[in-house]
Amino acid sequence: MKNYNAEQKSIIFVVIITAFVTTFTGSALNLSIPAMCEEFGVSAGTIGWVITGYMLAIAALSVPFGRLADMTRKKRVFIPGLLIFSLSSLMSVFAWSFTIMLMLRVLQGIGAAMIFSTNVAILISAFPGAERGKVLGYSIASTYVGLSAGPVIGGLLNHHFGWRSIFILTCVISAMVFLIALKKLPEAESQDKPSFDARGNVLYVVMIVSGMYGFSAIATSKFALAAIVLGVVLFIWFVRHELKIENPVIQIRVFTKNIAYAFSNIAALLNYGATFAIGYLLSIYLQVVLGHTSQIAGLILIAQPFVMAVCSPYAGRLSDKVSPFKLASLGMALCAAGIVMLIFINSDYPLWLIIAALVVTGIGVGFFSSPNTNAVMACVEEKDYGVASSILATMRSIGHTLSMAIVTLIVSMYMGGSALTDAEPEVLIQTMRVSFIIFAVICIVGIFVSAKRKSVNCSKQQKRF
Repeated sequence: MKNYNAEQKSIIFVVIITAFVTTFTGSALNLSIPAMCEEFGVSAGTIGWVITGYMLAIAALSVPFGRLADMTRKKRVFIPGLLIFSLSSLMSVFAWSFTIMLMLRVLQGIGAAMIFSTNVAILISAFPGAERGKVLGYSIASTYVGLSAGPVIGGLLNHHFGWRSIFILTCVISAMVFLIALKKLPEAESQDKPSFDARGNVLYVVMIVSGMYGFSAIATSKFALAAIVLGVVLFIWFVRHELKIENPVIQIRVFTKNIAYAFSNIAALLNYGATFAIGYLLSIYLQVVLGHTSQIAGLILIAQPFVMAVCSPYAGRLSDKVSPFKLASLGMALCAAGIVMLIFINSDYPLWLIIAALVVTGIGVGFFSSPNTNAVMACVEEKDYGVASSILATMRSIGHTLSMAIVTLIVSMYMGGSALTDAEPEVLIQTMRVSFIIFAVICIVGIFVSAKRKSVNCSKQQKRF
């Protein structure tokens, strides 16, 4: 980074630390699920909402915050997001019930949505196109360093000090980067100040929350089906509304005019949907079925995100020279191969095969994420970076929510209201096998979606939102 000026270095630092801390929190908590389940006295299906609630808030609010950032200044969304994330992390230390914990996780997700919708846009706005893949590689590598550190540090903290200590560390890191960002980030003017589509934003948020909640709770709530139907109705209403107004939240036509852009976002959703819950499931397998401590489980689970962190910068640089579509398709295929290896898991499954599957999946995600992000951002103009990055963040968050929803649904079907610690090992293993089969199918579909794209330059008309 020696060729970058002081401002560019500050931007890289702030972005990579926020990418780290927001993912660290999620991956670290995966190792604490059995402990939280026992402390709060809730079922195996219910405790998954600690992860799902956070992701759902990000999925629902990233696009509205991204549009707001494009209309004003990205810093004015990014900085408050950091503050909310930091304060909610601090308050989570003192959560005395599952309901309070869930509310604070949703609040933390709101802060994370404000960060996710702006950090990539802030980063690439400061660098020329030839450097885009490289700096995106730094950001995505930091994301996977967070995922890598989460299981190890989270496992150690949970084992020695309890799960609340994870939130203390998260608060300290996010508070530190908040102070740095407040002083160092430039006050860049917005290039676009259209009217705010209030109706479109409300429709979008309610549509996402209703649809994803309904799918997540379909096995446990009598209102779930109605929520799904409401989500579908609102989706139709939202699309019709967005096509009629001059400055929509999302320019729907861009998805039909620019196939590469549309398929890149769909590929992101499928990839994250297929891979996110792997760590969650294996953390339960290693602790509940095999009897390892959270500390040991964390050391095993580090294999996947560590490889992601190593591969992402290289894949990002390579995507500046080689078709990012081809690299992303290769990454998706490797993800499918790693997940297929986990379908055959049982109580005697060799540990080295689990680690091998994590490594293969990690290489796959590493080769998918940076090139796919590069492909998405290459299809939009600078003034739309906020919306484009927030849509991509939304695809990631919906994918994460979908991944956890699938697990929650299957766990509820097989285990009902039982706690994790009371479940028979064979029931847990069967639950995991079914989940991995579904994830493998999603990944295989993702290969075809990713390969369908063609490496073509977006025309100026296609780029515009």
